[in-house]
Amino acid sequence: MSGRIPRDFIDELLVRVDIVDLIDSHVPLKKTGNNFVARCPFHVEKSPSFSVSRKKQFFHCFGCGASGNAISFLMDFGHLDFVEAIEDLAGFVGMGVPRESIEYQSGQKKEDLNGLYRLMEQVATFYVERLRTGDAGKKAVEYLKARGVSGNCANDFMIGYAPDEWQALSARFDPKLLLETGLLASNDAGQTYDRFRGRIMFPIRDKRARIVGFGGRVLDDSVPKYLNSPETPLFHKGKEVYGLYELLEKNAKPQRILIVEGYMDVIALAQFGIHYAVAALGTAASQAHLDLLFRFTSELVFCFDGDRAGREAAWRAMESAFSSLKDGRQIRIMLLPPQHDPDSLVREEGVDGFVGRIQSSETLSEYFFGHFSSELNLSEMEGRAQLVIKAKPYLEKLPESVFKEMMFARLKELSGLGRLDVLDNAATLVPNQGVGIGRKRPQDNGRLSSARMAIALLVQNPRLAELVEQWEIDWSELVFPGAALFKNVLQMIIDKNPVNVAVLVECYRDSADEKSIKALALLETLIPDNGVEAEFCDAVNRLLIQAREINLARLLDKEKGGGLDAQEKQLLLKMLTAK
Repeated sequence: MSGRIPRDFIDELLVRVDIVDLIDSHVPLKKTGNNFVARCPFHVEKSPSFSVSRKKQFFHCFGCGASGNAISFLMDFGHLDFVEAIEDLAGFVGMGVPRESIEYQSGQKKEDLNGLYRLMEQVATFYVERLRTGDAGKKAVEYLKARGVSGNCANDFMIGYAPDEWQALSARFDPKLLLETGLLASNDAGQTYDRFRGRIMFPIRDKRARIVGFGGRVLDDSVPKYLNSPETPLFHKGKEVYGLYELLEKNAKPQRILIVEGYMDVIALAQFGIHYAVAALGTAASQAHLDLLFRFTSELVFCFDGDRAGREAAWRAMESAFSSLKDGRQIRIMLLPPQHDPDSLVREEGVDGFVGRIQSSETLSEYFFGHFSSELNLSEMEGRAQLVIKAKPYLEKLPESVFKEMMFARLKELSGLGRLDVLDNAATLVPNQGVGIGRKRPQDNGRLSSARMAIALLVQNPRLAELVEQWEIDWSELVFPGAALFKNVLQMIIDKNPVNVAVLVECYRDSADEKSIKALALLETLIPDNGVEAEFCDAVNRLLIQAREINLARLLDKEKGGGLDAQEKQLLLKMLTAK
């Protein structure tokens, strides 16, 4: 289907589904008090810490921190993207998924991609047939055998051969579709020709087994040695990796995933029983690549050749690696001995030796600080200063986590700044949850602040937004810690009209406030249902009084300096009279 899924349908879906029934169909739940519990499906644990709330339509694991609504559960549990999760959820409640038509500026509707997927499958089958027939196919088979690729392995990866002809595809398939999928190219004169000619062909399949692109390798030393499909409606090289479908067919939840540099590396390792390798497609591994792979495992190992190019590629990977490292994720760096690639090394050292290298590869932290230690003289003040200057920008890319704090602590230790405040930054080391929202500060004595109470109750009970109209609030003058988030949530409720907390949280998916909203949705206010409205009104009244006192103090201080304008004098008089 083409087109975007309407927001109203997503909201209706979340209202119709009961998250308890959904999760219980995947993970057996047991009722405990008002909630349901189970052993968490996202990490190994001995006692249940995974809780599902029917009232909130929300799940949360107190062990690993996983949380969300029904859509989030399906995405995490089934390793699905957002659209796939919506489709599965709709199937669970027996609804069809409507689509909004998306028109290009030209006024033409977006093409149905199913026809393109069918064409790619047909072309891949054609390439496989040509590998098995003719003299040219025999030469390709001889090349594969020389590289140690068996017939079974070639079948698993659907390896084929593109004949060395200019019009082999256009004579058999729709040229328009061939152009759209990048299988045909055109010259300056507008003439079209097969993009892949005289090459061994490697279909690139997404995790749903659909062929989205191709890679081709020459049989000799001509250039370019490798050629990939261009960007198309199906294929985006910054989001796909080679070998992921084949990997998941062997093991849906691998202990680790090895990221290598080329198609033949993936295939050679699979030939030796190492079925957990993938390759980026002619580009450096992006954050999108890593986030995709982390949906299936908690550990990624970058495997690079040990030459200069490999070392430079390893360092370039740091940019994406640091942005993807949340708690519970681990990245290792494996640099191979000089003059070796994965294929040659596994043949020389055997599977046990190669796997041993993977298991003993450097952690990201070891590799990162080791890189700088080898570059800089840390016995000199200048070298330590350079360490801070070069390392700190990378560390600031880390998501808020214990790992981030430990990396900063290690930087302090190496730089000798451990007793100084040069690196201390509360906004960097401590997650900003809307001025402490969702956290109990020591001065709170276990009692939630008025701001946290009001915003948490509003998030968990969107209907309370109607009560806010009872107050004549001058939003420009409303000042208190968390005021911006309070106004944001209130406006979201007014705009989207969510019927429950699960729908409201969905409105914040992938936004800067998503983490704060989830924390508020999970916050235990310990208010009985019949006391929610009264507690909310009381908290808002306290906030209004607090805001009034802050504004009054500000105006009085400014008056002492003789700096009030006419409007401010009128406001001050009004406040003093009211007082």
